[in-house]
Amino acid sequence: MATERTALITGASSGFGLLTAVTLARRGWRVLATMRDLARREKLEAAALAAGVFDRIEFLALDVTNAEQIAELAALIAARPSRLDALINNAGFAMAGFAEDVSDAELRQQFETNFFGAAAVTRAFLPQLRRQGFGHIVMVSSISGRMGFPGVSSYAASKFALEGWAETLRLELKPLGIQVALVEPGSYETDIWSRNAILSARTKDANSPNAARVARLLSRRETGKLKANPQVVADGIAAILDDPRPRLRHVFGWDTRFGLLLRLLLPSKMLEELLIKVSGIGT
Repeated sequence: MATERTALITGASSGFGLLTAVTLARRGWRVLATMRDLARREKLEAAALAAGVFDRIEFLALDVTNAEQIAELAALIAARPSRLDALINNAGFAMAGFAEDVSDAELRQQFETNFFGAAAVTRAFLPQLRRQGFGHIVMVSSISGRMGFPGVSSYAASKFALEGWAETLRLELKPLGIQVALVEPGSYETDIWSRNAILSARTKDANSPNAARVARLLSRRETGKLKANPQVVADGIAAILDDPRPRLRHVFGWDTRFGLLLRLLLPSKMLEELLIKVSGIGT
């Protein structure tokens, strides 16, 4: 009988994290579903019950910006007899706002979760993966980790940092039998741009020099909102975990593929003009 595989997922209360938890559980995985606030577990509980996999999911509290909590959870999991086959760093949020309107404190808040949180969680569980001599680490990034877009400089910066860190980490861990992969979704119908989005304080200020441009940008984002099914990304993560030697980057979404293709084919000046026009931020 094959040994049961175990995956730990951060930010599992909604979005890609929730879908990945249920998807893996349906495929026979034992899922350690972590979230900052266990009071927000109802949505995942309901999805797990509907899928008939509630008994395969364990709910655990984890704030990826809390070093003490990270250490305690890593020690708890390491003390268990079961192995840890996969770590999926999914926790994150989007700080929206023009770069000049985002404060230092807000920028640091963005990095604390999206970059430093993922790095801290990974380091905490690496000793166990090292002892085992195997395991997968998946970083949920974004097309914004490959391309900058107006109004999301903080989010893009945090994802660019995550991508560079993960690419180097992959080289360091591959000789140890540990695989690192990046997931780069485009626009999907998740909470990242609704409940989990934060608009910088000055961006909401009517006196901001960018007030009119922000209004146009948000209007374009809402009218152009895609309804792509995020289940595709959850299935993709499951496939990565089934691959003993996955490639580094995994792109999801036609908009991501199209954007990267345009960056490859168009002169930089033309691409910049196109992004400015599409976003509606031109003066």
